[in-house]
Amino acid sequence: QVHLVESGGGLVQPGGSLRLSCAASGSMFSIYGMGWYRQAPGKQRELVAAITSGGSTNYADSVVGRFTISRDNVKNTVYLQMNSLKPEDAAVYYCNGVPGQFASWGQGTQVTVSS
Repeated sequence: QVHLVESGGGLVQPGGSLRLSCAASGSMFSIYGMGWYRQAPGKQRELVAAITSGGSTNYADSVVGRFTISRDNVKNTVYLQMNSLKPEDAAVYYCNGVPGQFASWGQGTQVTVSS
């Protein structure tokens, strides 16, 4: 079983920044693509950023140029650097495999963007 633990969320003003972390348990982390998903109240969960095992990245149009996904295979950790945050970025953020979601959804980490 793979366990994923998200952290780093919090309250930030519009235009501010946050750095999220996703720690993965177990071995073989480095062979999987990983992504960050988010879900706002009343909306579907959406994929906002993805990174392959080789380090190639893709972003949703809504976050391109503002968010950066990265990974550290030694630490079994995926990061999401979020800059120029907007109120519409507010959501619970989750990590999981891409394209296959191989782990159960965890608690996620809450991001609130408000003045």
